[in-house]
Amino acid sequence: MTDGRGGSTAVRDLGGGVRSVAVPIPDNPLGHTLVYVVDTDRGPVLVDTGWDDPESWDVLVAGLAACGTGVDEVHGVVITHHHPDHHGLSGRVREVSGAWIALHAADAAIVRRTRETRPERWFTYMTAKLTAAGAPEEHIAPLRGGRRRSVPGLSPALPDREIVPGELLDLPGRRVRAVWTPGHTPGHVCLHLEEEHPARLPGHGRLFSGDHLLPEITPHIGLYEDPDDATVTDPLGDYLDSLERIGRLAPAEVLPAHQHTFTNAQDRVRELLAHHEERLTGLLALLQEPLTPWELAVRMEWNRPWEQIPYGSRNIAVSEAEAHLRRLVKLGRAEPVPGSEPVTYVAVR
Repeated sequence: MTDGRGGSTAVRDLGGGVRSVAVPIPDNPLGHTLVYVVDTDRGPVLVDTGWDDPESWDVLVAGLAACGTGVDEVHGVVITHHHPDHHGLSGRVREVSGAWIALHAADAAIVRRTRETRPERWFTYMTAKLTAAGAPEEHIAPLRGGRRRSVPGLSPALPDREIVPGELLDLPGRRVRAVWTPGHTPGHVCLHLEEEHPARLPGHGRLFSGDHLLPEITPHIGLYEDPDDATVTDPLGDYLDSLERIGRLAPAEVLPAHQHTFTNAQDRVRELLAHHEERLTGLLALLQEPLTPWELAVRMEWNRPWEQIPYGSRNIAVSEAEAHLRRLVKLGRAEPVPGSEPVTYVAVR
């Protein structure tokens, strides 16, 4: 057993009736999802569940046993957002235990749509999106047939309950309030444990932050993908507003879904706000010439050179470039070039 900062089988007692189980994510540099086990008067409630994979399931089962409980005793599952490394094992937990599953309405709608949409519809949608973003034919070709890549989480569990922002969750004997923090997904929520910190650290309780606030990683902010909705959203603007909301909350400690727990949430919020402002400024420098979203993504700084970024991650990078472009357009700092196809963007001088 490790200290919870790297080992995929780590179980940590965080005090005050909260433990964490590090559930592995197969073939992913994140390593694991931290699933939190919260004691209540009616049995343990899980915050997220981890990836739907046999090894991940075995680690979750062993972790709950190490916590002195079992899957069959789980009372409820609270999901911070719909991504498969958080929501993947929810259905299996419910099958074994009869536990309820709670999710914000916006992400519940994505779950329903995902279950109802044939994979071919997603490939057609992605082909059109990448073509419009200016992706080269060699990148788009695999989506048109034959060598199509698998899409994880095509049958996520339907939730039983809706997480309502601002309301206390039904966790008997605990005070856990939902805080809506859209950006990473439209229905992402953080969960504020409104109880004195077990070590009496200064601040206001503890925060289960999902992927919204991580100690060393900048969460991915891409577009809210919906093949049947043409609404022009602003995910980055949503995220920045949500960050400020969490900064005002000033929790004593943050319990994120990846990496490790940390304090000084307000400092981390300031770092992320500054990071995105610097990135937007850097993109404006690139947009002194007209660029498509794909061309912008190729020129942006990532954690490795573009040539080393895997196929699927390039799609994520383009989505992030588009989210930043939408923010710049909304702020009046960039604009599409009339008549360009695929559309290019340029800084407003």
